[in-house]
Amino acid sequence: MRYLTAGESHGPQLTTIIEGVPAQLELVADDINVDLARRQGGHGRGRRMQIEKDQVQIVGGIRHGKTTGAPIALVVENKDWKHWTKIMGAEPLTGDEEKEIKRKITRPRPGHADLNGAIKYGHRDMRNVLERSSARETTVRVAAGAVAKKILRTFGIEVGSHVLEIGGVKAEKTSYDQLSNLKELAEASPVRCLDKEAEQEMIAAIDQAKENGDSIGGVVEVIVEGVPIGLGSHVHYDRKLDAKIAAAVMSINAFKGVEFGIGFEAASKPGSEVHDEIAWDEKRGYYRKSNNLGGFEGGMTNGMPIVVRGVMKPIPTLYKPLQSVDIATKEPFAASIERSDSCAVPAAAVVAEAVVAWEVANALLERFGADQVEEIEKNIREFNEKARLF
Repeated sequence: MRYLTAGESHGPQLTTIIEGVPAQLELVADDINVDLARRQGGHGRGRRMQIEKDQVQIVGGIRHGKTTGAPIALVVENKDWKHWTKIMGAEPLTGDEEKEIKRKITRPRPGHADLNGAIKYGHRDMRNVLERSSARETTVRVAAGAVAKKILRTFGIEVGSHVLEIGGVKAEKTSYDQLSNLKELAEASPVRCLDKEAEQEMIAAIDQAKENGDSIGGVVEVIVEGVPIGLGSHVHYDRKLDAKIAAAVMSINAFKGVEFGIGFEAASKPGSEVHDEIAWDEKRGYYRKSNNLGGFEGGMTNGMPIVVRGVMKPIPTLYKPLQSVDIATKEPFAASIERSDSCAVPAAAVVAEAVVAWEVANALLERFGADQVEEIEKNIREFNEKARLF
């Protein structure tokens, strides 16, 4: 599978076209809208989320609730577009109209793509950069991820996420019985945290950051259960699934680090406390007695749950802006302020779910792919039985 997104933060719409989804997959708008709503939630979100009520329009590739095998086209309209038609319109401006536009941006924000993108593409108005580098683009990545999650769910694979840390406040009580239980607890929390004590401290930290005109980041964790053994490859570096997932998580706006299982903690432990011992029984087949490696060995899934964490830095748009340099005058100024969140970590967990789900679904179809859902289901079932008795 592959997909491409298009659209700007304050443009008329965001669009994605998805290719490679098998035919006969049951898919309706509500399968996608539920995740779009989740992406907009979470304590610390700004006023933009009150303006936009994201709903997907399916404009290609699905007929009567099922995929046809053709490319799927999804659109999410920006409700705020009506206030930006002159600033963001596609048509050329007259000289007088250009003078009327007062929101030309020449002051880059530290930590954002503004200056680098302007230099790379030759833009004197950095709105051309920030409109596309905005995290608003993740709206349709979540839409594509929702399609991937529906594919996975069809074959008994579930995806969930939660927040482990915000602004230095760490969740300690993160145990759960089943993934469905984790998802229920996370959805009930305004910061998607399983630890109720840490939840309140996280909320307080977000409120304090907002009061200070500042922003804070955190750590999210994504879990995928029910994955067959052997997705990915040990043969070529660019086919290792953990590497693909790491790249996908790092592609999310403001993410600066990724780890699997115990991750960087493995550097301080002996091998006897890191590697997962192998066991077998007739019902489960091969399994590991622990999951320190987060479901991966040699770039391939080992049948244990995939556990991946991502680190999100604080959002670079601050209401007490840092110092920068005006590219028009070269004079020092306080950086431009755009409407933003004080913390988007809970929402970022939903985006991380989406990009991880996409990579797993893609690997699943590469390994067991066919043109129809029924054929894929048969291929997976037969392989799992062979793997159990191997």
